[in-house]
Amino acid sequence: MERFLACLLALSIGSSAAVAQNTIMDIEYDPAGEFNFVRVQFDTYGARGGFGGFFGDGGPPWSIDFPGADQNFLRGVARLTNVRVMQDPIVLRFDDSRIFDYPFLYMLEVGQQGGISLSPLEITNLREYLLRGGFLLIDDFWGTRQWDAFESSFSQVFPDREIVELRPDHEIFRTYYDLDGPKMIPALSRDDSRGEQDIDVASNHAILDDNGRIMVLINWNSDMGDGWEHTYHPYYPTRYANSAYQLGINYLIYAMTH
Repeated sequence: MERFLACLLALSIGSSAAVAQNTIMDIEYDPAGEFNFVRVQFDTYGARGGFGGFFGDGGPPWSIDFPGADQNFLRGVARLTNVRVMQDPIVLRFDDSRIFDYPFLYMLEVGQQGGISLSPLEITNLREYLLRGGFLLIDDFWGTRQWDAFESSFSQVFPDREIVELRPDHEIFRTYYDLDGPKMIPALSRDDSRGEQDIDVASNHAILDDNGRIMVLINWNSDMGDGWEHTYHPYYPTRYANSAYQLGINYLIYAMTH
């Protein structure tokens, strides 16, 4: 299965040079398609606003792996499913009314710099978006310290709803690929034998609506974004990239069918 998926991805993405392109010209897409990748821009308590932070690439937490991860995931969705994708990934904030045009939002590194800082309008908009059927995927944060920072700030969105851990037999792991639960997908130059901080196992957690639908999917101690971004890096193992696409596509299909 790994080699089969890798071959399909190779056909879709081509070469590492193609991955580095700023636009997706190697796939068929529909400008009014069913899916576009929307990355959430957010503030943290330690830094405010757009590009310019303490990370090595000069960007804040929300911009890690951008735009390569987003572009590659669109390529993967286009080639591995029948979902029609739009061409260019976009960036929106929660206080932007355009989030209601998209069923699937993605954010990552939510435990860095003291956690996310949400304005009253962002909280109100996000709550309404999720209750109206939207889906938020949270990725790439590690360990109890980052979890505590995230939970403290994000609890403002749904103070009356608990975060529950998903069992490996939850339907989200079988919506497209038949998987046996969460996977630890490591960053480049790491492996899955241990976590980046004090937790050595990946887990998925969720906030549910009144009907049991997952509104917020929290991918803890795993980094799908690196799996997408480094699909064709010569030193990034294929099995990690495969897991990143399989999980990501499962989450997307769940979001679009529930």
